[in-house]
Amino acid sequence: MLRTLLSPRLMGLHLLTIGVLVAFILLGRWQLGVFQDSGKPHAATDPGPVAVGTLAPVGPQLSGEAVGRQVTAAGVYEAGRQLLVADRQADVDAPGGNVSRDRGYWVLTPLRLDDGTLMPVVRGWTAKADDPAVSTVPQGKVTVAGRLRPQQGTDSVQRRGEGLPAGQVQTVSTGELVNLWSGQQVRTGFVVAQPPSGSLAQVKVEPPVVGGTLTWRNLAYAANWWIFAGFAVFMWFHFVRDAVRTDRDRAKSPEMALEG
Repeated sequence: MLRTLLSPRLMGLHLLTIGVLVAFILLGRWQLGVFQDSGKPHAATDPGPVAVGTLAPVGPQLSGEAVGRQVTAAGVYEAGRQLLVADRQADVDAPGGNVSRDRGYWVLTPLRLDDGTLMPVVRGWTAKADDPAVSTVPQGKVTVAGRLRPQQGTDSVQRRGEGLPAGQVQTVSTGELVNLWSGQQVRTGFVVAQPPSGSLAQVKVEPPVVGGTLTWRNLAYAANWWIFAGFAVFMWFHFVRDAVRTDRDRAKSPEMALEG
Protein backbone atom coordinates (compact mmCIF):
# COMPACT_ATOMS: atom_id res chain seq x y z
CA MET A 1 0.00 0.00 0.00
CA LEU A 2 2.78 2.42 0.89
CA ARG A 3 4.52 1.69 -2.42
CA THR A 4 1.30 2.51 -4.26
CA LEU A 5 0.78 5.76 -2.32
CA LEU A 6 4.33 6.89 -3.11
CA SER A 7 4.24 5.87 -6.76
CA PRO A 8 4.97 8.66 -9.29
CA ARG A 9 1.42 8.69 -10.68
CA LEU A 10 -0.13 9.15 -7.22
CA MET A 11 2.53 11.64 -6.05
CA GLY A 12 1.41 13.91 -8.85
CA LEU A 13 -2.19 13.48 -7.70
CA HIS A 14 -1.21 14.31 -4.10
CA LEU A 15 0.56 17.51 -5.14
CA LEU A 16 -2.31 18.54 -7.43
CA THR A 17 -4.84 17.98 -4.65
CA ILE A 18 -2.79 19.99 -2.15
CA GLY A 19 -2.51 22.86 -4.65
CA VAL A 20 -6.25 22.78 -5.35
CA LEU A 21 -7.08 22.71 -1.63
CA VAL A 22 -4.85 25.67 -0.82
CA ALA A 23 -6.24 27.68 -3.75
CA PHE A 24 -9.89 26.91 -2.94
CA ILE A 25 -9.48 27.62 0.77
CA LEU A 26 -7.79 30.97 0.06
CA LEU A 27 -10.46 31.90 -2.48
CA GLY A 28 -13.13 31.07 0.07
CA ARG A 29 -11.43 33.20 2.71
CA TRP A 30 -11.17 36.07 0.25
CA GLN A 31 -14.89 35.92 -0.53
CA LEU A 32 -15.68 35.71 3.18
CA GLY A 33 -13.57 38.84 3.77
CA VAL A 34 -15.47 40.68 1.03
CA PHE A 35 -18.73 39.64 2.69
CA GLN A 36 -17.59 40.87 6.13
CA ASP A 37 -16.28 44.18 4.77
CA SER A 38 -19.56 44.84 2.97
CA GLY A 39 -21.37 45.12 6.30
CA LYS A 40 -19.03 47.72 7.79
CA PRO A 41 -20.10 51.37 7.96
CA HIS A 42 -18.44 53.52 5.33
CA ALA A 43 -18.30 57.17 4.41
CA ALA A 44 -21.11 58.21 2.14
CA THR A 45 -20.56 60.32 -0.94
CA ASP A 46 -19.67 63.80 0.25
CA PRO A 47 -20.93 66.21 -2.38
CA GLY A 48 -20.00 69.87 -2.47
CA PRO A 49 -21.75 72.49 -0.33
CA VAL A 50 -25.23 73.71 -1.16
CA ALA A 51 -27.36 76.55 0.21
CA VAL A 52 -28.79 75.51 3.57
CA GLY A 53 -32.28 76.57 2.52
CA THR A 54 -32.46 73.72 0.01
CA LEU A 55 -31.98 71.07 2.73
CA ALA A 56 -33.27 72.54 6.01
CA PRO A 57 -37.00 73.32 5.76
CA VAL A 58 -39.19 75.20 8.20
CA GLY A 59 -41.12 72.62 10.18
CA PRO A 60 -40.51 69.14 8.73
CA GLN A 61 -37.66 66.93 9.81
CA LEU A 62 -34.45 66.72 7.81
CA SER A 63 -34.31 63.95 5.24
CA GLY A 64 -31.70 61.27 5.81
CA GLU A 65 -29.74 62.42 2.78
CA ALA A 66 -29.43 65.93 4.23
CA VAL A 67 -27.78 64.95 7.52
CA GLY A 68 -24.07 65.68 7.51
CA ARG A 69 -24.13 67.49 4.17
CA GLN A 70 -21.87 70.46 3.56
CA VAL A 71 -23.91 73.67 3.44
CA THR A 72 -23.47 77.40 3.22
CA ALA A 73 -25.70 79.99 4.83
CA ALA A 74 -25.65 83.72 4.11
CA GLY A 75 -27.27 86.15 6.50
CA VAL A 76 -26.88 88.26 9.62
CA TYR A 77 -26.23 86.87 13.10
CA GLU A 78 -28.76 87.91 15.75
CA ALA A 79 -26.54 88.22 18.80
CA GLY A 80 -29.48 89.12 21.06
CA ARG A 81 -30.97 85.65 20.60
CA GLN A 82 -27.72 83.75 21.19
CA LEU A 83 -27.79 80.72 23.50
CA LEU A 84 -25.25 78.42 25.13
CA VAL A 85 -25.77 74.67 24.88
CA ALA A 86 -24.49 73.52 28.26
CA ASP A 87 -22.54 70.41 29.19
CA ARG A 88 -21.05 69.79 25.77
CA GLN A 89 -17.71 68.68 24.40
CA ALA A 90 -16.01 69.94 21.26
CA ASP A 91 -17.43 66.98 19.32
CA VAL A 92 -20.94 66.96 17.93
CA ASP A 93 -21.24 63.19 18.48
CA ALA A 94 -20.01 63.22 22.09
CA PRO A 95 -22.76 62.67 24.68
CA GLY A 96 -24.17 65.75 26.36
CA GLY A 97 -25.95 66.36 29.64
CA ASN A 98 -24.65 64.98 32.95
CA VAL A 99 -22.18 62.74 31.13
CA SER A 100 -20.33 65.87 30.01
CA ARG A 101 -21.26 68.14 32.90
CA ASP A 102 -19.14 71.29 33.10
CA ARG A 103 -17.05 70.17 30.12
CA GLY A 104 -17.96 73.24 28.08
CA TYR A 105 -20.54 74.89 25.85
CA TRP A 106 -21.61 75.09 22.24
CA VAL A 107 -22.22 78.67 21.20
CA LEU A 108 -25.56 78.67 19.36
CA THR A 109 -26.41 81.82 17.42
CA PRO A 110 -29.33 82.19 14.99
CA LEU A 111 -28.46 83.41 11.51
CA ARG A 112 -31.24 85.38 9.84
CA LEU A 113 -31.29 84.36 6.19
CA ASP A 114 -32.32 86.62 3.34
CA ASP A 115 -35.86 85.19 3.40
CA GLY A 116 -36.29 86.16 7.07
CA THR A 117 -36.07 82.65 8.53
CA LEU A 118 -33.66 81.77 11.31
CA MET A 119 -31.02 79.06 10.89
CA PRO A 120 -29.46 77.87 14.17
CA VAL A 121 -25.67 77.87 13.89
CA VAL A 122 -23.22 76.35 16.38
CA ARG A 123 -20.45 78.91 15.90
CA GLY A 124 -17.97 76.94 18.01
CA TRP A 125 -17.13 75.60 21.44
CA THR A 126 -15.85 77.22 24.61
CA ALA A 127 -14.83 75.87 27.99
CA LYS A 128 -16.26 78.85 29.91
CA ALA A 129 -19.58 80.62 29.65
CA ASP A 130 -17.91 83.98 30.29
CA ASP A 131 -15.31 83.53 27.54
CA PRO A 132 -15.03 86.90 25.70
CA ALA A 133 -15.17 84.97 22.41
CA VAL A 134 -18.80 84.09 23.18
CA SER A 135 -19.94 87.70 22.96
CA THR A 136 -17.77 88.46 19.94
CA VAL A 137 -20.43 87.89 17.28
CA PRO A 138 -19.55 88.82 13.68
CA GLN A 139 -21.46 91.88 12.53
CA GLY A 140 -23.14 92.52 9.20
CA LYS A 141 -23.71 90.09 6.37
CA VAL A 142 -21.72 86.88 6.72
CA THR A 143 -21.49 83.58 4.86
CA VAL A 144 -21.16 80.53 7.07
CA ALA A 145 -19.87 77.18 5.86
CA GLY A 146 -20.40 74.00 7.82
CA ARG A 147 -22.25 70.72 8.07
CA LEU A 148 -25.95 70.27 8.63
CA ARG A 149 -27.09 68.25 11.64
CA PRO A 150 -30.58 67.13 12.70
CA GLN A 151 -32.28 68.65 15.69
CA GLN A 152 -31.76 66.91 19.03
CA GLY A 153 -34.64 65.56 21.04
CA THR A 154 -35.25 67.25 24.37
CA ASP A 155 -35.00 63.82 26.03
CA SER A 156 -31.76 62.85 24.27
CA VAL A 157 -29.54 63.83 27.23
CA GLN A 158 -29.58 63.16 30.95
CA ARG A 159 -30.45 66.56 32.30
CA ARG A 160 -29.19 68.23 35.43
CA GLY A 161 -31.34 67.98 38.52
CA GLU A 162 -31.43 71.75 38.87
CA GLY A 163 -32.35 74.20 36.14
CA LEU A 164 -29.91 75.98 33.84
CA PRO A 165 -29.11 79.67 34.01
CA ALA A 166 -30.99 81.99 31.68
CA GLY A 167 -29.64 81.89 28.15
CA GLN A 168 -28.61 78.22 28.33
CA VAL A 169 -30.22 75.09 26.94
CA GLN A 170 -29.27 71.44 27.03
CA THR A 171 -30.15 70.43 23.47
CA VAL A 172 -30.50 72.01 20.07
CA SER A 173 -34.19 71.22 19.71
CA THR A 174 -36.12 73.04 17.00
CA GLY A 175 -39.32 72.87 19.03
CA GLU A 176 -37.63 74.48 22.04
CA LEU A 177 -35.97 77.14 19.89
CA VAL A 178 -39.32 78.07 18.33
CA ASN A 179 -40.59 78.83 21.85
CA LEU A 180 -37.46 80.70 22.89
CA TRP A 181 -37.31 82.69 19.65
CA SER A 182 -41.04 83.38 19.66
CA GLY A 183 -42.65 84.79 16.57
CA GLN A 184 -39.81 83.56 14.32
CA GLN A 185 -39.73 80.95 11.58
CA VAL A 186 -36.95 78.56 12.57
CA ARG A 187 -35.49 76.08 10.13
CA THR A 188 -35.07 72.56 11.42
CA GLY A 189 -31.67 71.18 12.42
CA PHE A 190 -28.56 73.25 12.92
CA VAL A 191 -25.32 74.07 11.15
CA VAL A 192 -21.95 73.32 12.77
CA ALA A 193 -19.68 76.09 11.49
CA GLN A 194 -16.40 75.04 9.89
CA PRO A 195 -14.20 76.87 10.56
CA PRO A 196 -15.56 78.25 13.84
CA SER A 197 -16.32 81.88 14.45
CA GLY A 198 -13.51 84.05 15.78
CA SER A 199 -11.41 82.49 18.53
CA LEU A 200 -13.96 79.82 19.50
CA ALA A 201 -12.77 76.23 19.29
CA GLN A 202 -14.05 74.11 16.45
CA VAL A 203 -16.73 71.54 17.14
CA LYS A 204 -15.72 68.29 15.49
CA VAL A 205 -18.26 66.94 13.02
CA GLU A 206 -17.72 63.97 10.73
CA PRO A 207 -18.89 63.53 7.13
CA PRO A 208 -22.02 61.41 6.75
CA VAL A 209 -21.54 57.70 7.35
CA VAL A 210 -23.89 54.98 6.20
CA GLY A 211 -24.16 51.36 7.26
CA GLY A 212 -22.85 48.77 4.86
CA THR A 213 -25.13 46.33 3.06
CA LEU A 214 -24.12 42.72 3.46
CA THR A 215 -23.47 41.08 0.09
CA TRP A 216 -24.79 37.58 0.78
CA ARG A 217 -23.69 36.56 -2.69
CA ASN A 218 -20.06 36.69 -1.55
CA LEU A 219 -20.87 34.45 1.42
CA ALA A 220 -22.39 31.96 -1.03
CA TYR A 221 -19.25 32.19 -3.18
CA ALA A 222 -17.10 31.43 -0.11
CA ALA A 223 -19.23 28.39 0.70
CA ASN A 224 -18.96 27.24 -2.92
CA TRP A 225 -15.17 27.36 -2.88
CA TRP A 226 -15.04 25.34 0.34
CA ILE A 227 -17.52 22.83 -1.06
CA PHE A 228 -15.26 22.49 -4.10
CA ALA A 229 -12.34 21.89 -1.73
CA GLY A 230 -14.28 19.13 0.00
CA PHE A 231 -15.19 17.62 -3.37
CA ALA A 232 -11.50 17.65 -4.36
CA VAL A 233 -10.66 15.66 -1.19
CA PHE A 234 -13.51 13.27 -1.99
CA MET A 235 -12.20 12.67 -5.52
CA TRP A 236 -8.62 12.27 -4.24
CA PHE A 237 -9.78 9.64 -1.77
CA HIS A 238 -11.59 7.66 -4.48
CA PHE A 239 -8.65 7.80 -6.89
CA VAL A 240 -6.25 6.64 -4.18
CA ARG A 241 -8.61 3.89 -2.99
CA ASP A 242 -9.08 2.58 -6.55
CA ALA A 243 -5.32 2.63 -7.15
CA VAL A 244 -4.65 0.70 -3.94
CA ARG A 245 -7.35 -1.85 -4.76
CA THR A 246 -6.01 -2.30 -8.29
CA ASP A 247 -2.45 -2.87 -7.13
CA ARG A 248 -3.65 -5.23 -4.41
CA ASP A 249 -5.65 -7.27 -6.93
CA ARG A 250 -2.68 -7.42 -9.27
CA ALA A 251 -0.48 -8.68 -6.43
CA LYS A 252 -2.97 -11.41 -5.59
CA SER A 253 -3.47 -12.62 -9.17
CA PRO A 254 -0.09 -14.50 -9.55
CA GLU A 255 -0.55 -16.06 -6.14
CA MET A 256 -4.01 -17.31 -7.10
CA ALA A 257 -2.66 -18.68 -10.41
CA LEU A 258 0.11 -20.62 -8.61
CA GLU A 259 -2.39 -22.09 -6.15
CA GLY A 260 -4.58 -23.25 -9.06
